Amino acid sequence: RRDSQQADTEHLSRWEKWRRTSSKSLKKALGEVKGMSSYLILWRHDIRSIEGKFGTGIQSYFSFLRFLVLLNFIIFILMFSFVTLPTIISKYGMFNSTIAYISPKIIEHNCTIYKPSGNKGLIYFYTYLKDLLSGTGFLEVTSLFYGYYSIDALWISIMRYNFPLAYLLATFAYLALSFLWIIKRSVEGFKHNLVHDADPFQSYCNKVFAGWDFCITDPNAAQLKHRSLRSELQMDLDEEKQKQKIAERSTEEKLRIYSLRIFINIIVIAILSGCFYSIYKVTVFSQENSNVSIRNDTRTDLVNLLVQYLPSIVITLANFIGPLIFSFLIRFEDYTPAFEIKLTLLRCVFLRLANIGVLLFSLWSQISNCDSDKCKPCGYNYNHYPCWESDVGQEMYKLLIFDFIVILAMALFVDFPRKMLVTHCSCKLVQWFGDKEFEISDNVLEIIYGQTICWIGTFFSPLLPAIATVKYFIIFYVKKIVLIHTRKPAARPIRASSSNFFFLVVLLIGLLLAFVPLGVSIARIPSSKACGPFRNFNTSWEVVPDTILQFPTGLQQVLFGMASEAFAVPFFVI
Repeated sequence: RRDSQQADTEHLSRWEKWRRTSSKSLKKALGEVKGMSSYLILWRHDIRSIEGKFGTGIQSYFSFLRFLVLLNFIIFILMFSFVTLPTIISKYGMFNSTIAYISPKIIEHNCTIYKPSGNKGLIYFYTYLKDLLSGTGFLEVTSLFYGYYSIDALWISIMRYNFPLAYLLATFAYLALSFLWIIKRSVEGFKHNLVHDADPFQSYCNKVFAGWDFCITDPNAAQLKHRSLRSELQMDLDEEKQKQKIAERSTEEKLRIYSLRIFINIIVIAILSGCFYSIYKVTVFSQENSNVSIRNDTRTDLVNLLVQYLPSIVITLANFIGPLIFSFLIRFEDYTPAFEIKLTLLRCVFLRLANIGVLLFSLWSQISNCDSDKCKPCGYNYNHYPCWESDVGQEMYKLLIFDFIVILAMALFVDFPRKMLVTHCSCKLVQWFGDKEFEISDNVLEIIYGQTICWIGTFFSPLLPAIATVKYFIIFYVKKIVLIHTRKPAARPIRASSSNFFFLVVLLIGLLLAFVPLGVSIARIPSSKACGPFRNFNTSWEVVPDTILQFPTGLQQVLFGMASEAFAVPFFVI
């Protein structure tokens, strides 16, 4: 065979020899570049170390967190490049630009009045702190919120940059990017699930006979790989024990377990209903009384602040207490470890994402409903919401900041004090509580909740992804320190393959739910006439047909046909 290959090589032309040599060299160079680029992966060593010490289930959480850091950073680059940067350039006069202006002949003058509450004169420190937490004051007039973006067009030489259209297309682009990226990662996880679920014995053989990485030369890396394989084998054994236990249940045990599960689910539904009702009532109360507090000078600033932040406080409490109750109840339902995580996540998803929906619903009801005839010409309640997009952006900003504060506070004032008490106090009650396990479902839900807020809020606050990127970057190190110094390895390890796939499915649910409020805001609610790039349009969506009408007639018919229900509905279903 070797002689025949040499003979074939001798008969090759110089061109063929050069092409084969170049192809081999290129493949070798690409392999080396790929190997070197693996060292540039964010938190590569940290995540491998976590995998070796705590198993692949907890490692999947930190990999998921890394994915969200990269996703938010790319969304920030997208929004900054097409929305924030052109506005900053126009502010400094580097290019000619036109401001979005609506004629008083078209709409009443009162609808176009917007006076942001920017701080002027001597300001106390606590005022700056309050503004930093709430997004009001000096932050309201910055590029963080929708009201800052007032240009209509930017002229670069003879080219016209249609800013309203760019703003809307950038919004669609970050949603589409998130959707496609999550789908791609979900498909990879789904393949791993199919391989694992096909034959448990095959999975066992793969770990025993083909699980070792023979490229490992470092003793520490070898030790981490040993721990990782041991954790995976322990998961397999635990799952098999659980399946055997389920198969051996008697009829009486099955009846007892199913009755207990029905009773616990009734309790869960009652808790969810109570949380939704409480948040709705508190949000309505806050909206009605915050407007009164603005006109009532006798009330103190602290009371006004409390009334303004009451929905965020109640939502944070519900998000904190609800998962604790669900995690406690799930222990009595006798499910497998993987299914426990999935069911707890689903329950908490309904709680957290519905909280955001209730808040937005109450805000929209206040924005859209007019108690007097004076605000009907504007199409929205301009008396209290002259720039309602910035108000919604401030609510999303507050939820994101408060969620971050709660995560830090839990680490500083709960996790570390508990660890110190368990280590240095010999009291039986303290020792009974012991070290806490790292609850994967609660921690995953925290970041999915924050990411859903970011997706909804980016349209109203274009720089929110930058805040989310910094937030998740800090959370990675906070959670890593908490895990290493205050947590103990889980008594029932979780498999990474099923966890990764399910985390992405829940994240996809959050993204799809984010489409609803954004779609309503863009297509249904009248845009503010006093601020923003869409003040010349009745709704933000109208910039699209307005742009299409400037195209040739044939292209107009094609695009309007693609936008019709007869085409759009089957397309999105497929």
